[in-house]
Amino acid sequence: MNEFNEYVRDCFSEAGDIVIKSMMGGYLVYFKGKLIGDICGDELFLKRTSTSDRLLADSELRYPYEGSKTLMHVFDSFDDKALILELLEGMYAELPEAKKRK
Repeated sequence: MNEFNEYVRDCFSEAGDIVIKSMMGGYLVYFKGKLIGDICGDELFLKRTSTSDRLLADSELRYPYEGSKTLMHVFDSFDDKALILELLEGMYAELPEAKKRK
């Protein structure tokens, strides 16, 4: 795990259970078991929800890798703990439950 991943984990962990898993050359970011985004290189991309669109309105929409869905490229530092909590809790409420494996 690289330094940027640890930074994201440290910033987000105050909101609750954060897991970062290696996947196909990048990393998947989970909050309380729900996939909320990707880390590709040293860049964070979050899924689009009503909450992320509202709170991260200045974020650029980009493709983190070829063939992916458009995600929000998050370029700001995460110094605002209240914003992080509101963002993650809002996204968690809006994202679907993880699919059960057979």
